Amino acid sequence: MAAPSALAFDPWDPAFLADPYPAYAELRARGRVHYFEPTDQWLVPHHADVSALLRDRRLGRTYQHRFTHEEFGRTAPPPEHEPFHVLNDHGMLDLEPPDHTRIRRLVSKAFTPRTVERLKPYVRGLAGDLVSALVEKGGGDLLTDVAEPLPVAVIAEMLGIPESDRAQLRPWSADICGMYELNPSQETAAKAVRASVEFSEYLLELIAARREEPGDDLMSGLIAAYDEGDRLTEQEMISTAVLLLNAGHEATVNATVNGWWALFRNPDQLAALRADHSLVPSAIEELMRYDTPLQLFERWVLDEIEIDGTVIPRGAEIAMLFGSANHDPEVFADPDRLDLTREENPHISFSAGIHYCIGAPLARIELAASMTALLEQAPTLRPAAEPERKPNFVIRGLEGLSVEVG
Repeated sequence: MAAPSALAFDPWDPAFLADPYPAYAELRARGRVHYFEPTDQWLVPHHADVSALLRDRRLGRTYQHRFTHEEFGRTAPPPEHEPFHVLNDHGMLDLEPPDHTRIRRLVSKAFTPRTVERLKPYVRGLAGDLVSALVEKGGGDLLTDVAEPLPVAVIAEMLGIPESDRAQLRPWSADICGMYELNPSQETAAKAVRASVEFSEYLLELIAARREEPGDDLMSGLIAAYDEGDRLTEQEMISTAVLLLNAGHEATVNATVNGWWALFRNPDQLAALRADHSLVPSAIEELMRYDTPLQLFERWVLDEIEIDGTVIPRGAEIAMLFGSANHDPEVFADPDRLDLTREENPHISFSAGIHYCIGAPLARIELAASMTALLEQAPTLRPAAEPERKPNFVIRGLEGLSVEVG
């Protein structure tokens, strides 16, 4: 087992953030698990291990259903961070059974294949309108003009958030998601706490309004489940709504801009896609694999495990490197090559196991809608400037993607 500090793995180095994949290759070559002292985590870079650990019930997204902080050998979060943790810890992504099972069962009713299929015309129409506006002005920022407004509008529509209130959703989400980075700063934490308070207060008002006047939306459905005694608390409703917004657009936004930037840098693949739009479904899967929107996913070790002879004790934290797993040559032939026709593509960009992304079918519809609209309406789409990458590691994306049309 090599110490990553001696390798090229440095999640705060701009050069690493620009292209982490060579460092991942080095990690995989050096072994199956590595202790990373700066974050007190065990890094797991291989696809087979990541895939197995995502399904391993000896790991959990939380430990508080079984242990106190003291019993687990961990320090409780600072009291001033409590609003963020109350919000975050009651969402199903950070819960384990039976609470996770109960909430996911209720929410999954909104993401059945039939329900998602019914959203297709709305998603396609909105994507078409956004791209039309981009084309009409000869270009713009693909992130703010198309990639962001599409999934935010879709999930807000599902939740029943009025159109007049939607402008504040993205800033709240961005500030909250800052806490998912490695070793977030005090400033990042303060922003996340403030956004957690403001978003929670807004949703409390929305819940009160929906109780008075229910609609045909997910929030009204969660309220009805609560009122019918299905054991969904008000805090769980709030946390679920925030999780659905955050998870429901962050990956889609970053997959869109990461994907198009990858296409611009691989003109042969972009030409093939423009010549054959039937490649869109496989292109989406390959682009999510090639430059993974979520690079790392954490789990707590609830019961001691062993990886390749290394015993990882209870109380430790595992950091599964999705970006590395998606470039593992044991699974993907020529993994550093973008191949939109790749047939075998078991990427794990949507996770696996009980925490598999509940919104994956909807994300695929959104990505297909925007990509198809851009291919059809902007066949000469090209970058207008070199994009700047966000200074984030866990959630990988661009600050923007300036494009020209015509």
